[in-house]
Amino acid sequence: MSLRPRLLAATALLTLGLAACGSNDLAADSIAKAAEDALEAEAGARPDVSCPDDLPAKVGAEARCTLSAGDDPTKYGVTVRVTSIEGKTARFAVEVDDEPTGEGQ
Repeated sequence: MSLRPRLLAATALLTLGLAACGSNDLAADSIAKAAEDALEAEAGARPDVSCPDDLPAKVGAEARCTLSAGDDPTKYGVTVRVTSIEGKTARFAVEVDDEPTGEGQ
């Protein structure tokens, strides 16, 4: 089985500590790394995920990111959604789109 089909089916929850610096946003690079970690744990292979924007630390907030896998130039959209916040911990759902974005094909 190739990496791409395994990643497409991956949905994961992840936890990320909220910064104590007073900002209520989660940094885009931290979201991307956490999404990579969660998808790797779910699918058994590590994708590359990039997120262009920070994510507000509030339930229901979403960030759109882009996933690529290995040498495959096809890119997929990824939605990272905040599902709960407890203290300084935010939990997320990470979902990979079923269809490619059209980039890199």
